[in-house]
Amino acid sequence: ITLPNQRQKGLNYTLIIVTNQFGKFGVPMALRPSPPSSSQSNLRRTPLDRGPHFDLSASKNITALVGKTAYLNCRVKNIGNKTVSWVRHRDIHLLTVGRFTYTSDQRFQAVHNPQTDDWSLQIRYPQKRDTGVYECQISTTPPVGHSMFLAVVEPITTIVGVPDLYINTGSTVNLTCIVRNSPEPPSTIFWTHNNQVSGEGEINYDSPRGGVSVITEKGELTTSYLLIQRARTTDSGKYVCSPSNADPSTINVHILNG
Repeated sequence: ITLPNQRQKGLNYTLIIVTNQFGKFGVPMALRPSPPSSSQSNLRRTPLDRGPHFDLSASKNITALVGKTAYLNCRVKNIGNKTVSWVRHRDIHLLTVGRFTYTSDQRFQAVHNPQTDDWSLQIRYPQKRDTGVYECQISTTPPVGHSMFLAVVEPITTIVGVPDLYINTGSTVNLTCIVRNSPEPPSTIFWTHNNQVSGEGEINYDSPRGGVSVITEKGELTTSYLLIQRARTTDSGKYVCSPSNADPSTINVHILNG
């Protein structure tokens, strides 16, 4: 007679009931040890057992400015003797292998510090045409890859109300300049009046006239406000908003009597 298995300290037992002239008694028969559960296996597993793998927390999509060096980062843990390559999806073009460049476009270069797990693709003077998917690959069998999206944007400057704004004498002129598509806010924004070429018309906020101020809020969307209180006819003319990282925008202001 075989009773259900009994488990003790990781072993399976089958209890065999034996009958002879001395009576009945049970003989436990040990079977092979139970395999460890998946949870137990994971507890004993070391990070090295995983082999080469991506750290996705440090390998993300990026937005870069036209003309400003961009870096796509790929962090590979436990790389061992494997190599890291970068491939451009648009034309399935191999760009780099290890620290060597495999493209005639010398704007692309692999960057790696031996003290880190980071393998970066450097793109100098990026242009809008460089926008797209790039894949970081590890030379395992089969290869494994992680794709990232690079967006190359050019900041756009706009003054609300262009091309002309009409204001009555004595009113407040409120010019709003917005800089879009700028992952990094411009370091400076200059406003000029009646001289957009030499900059000699830069507005003097401390002039005896008074009532002129600028408020700038920086971020992914940067906004600069030029406020002119008690507008006069001499305040008429061409106003230019010039961010340090984008083309300027112009508006014509007309101060009307009456």
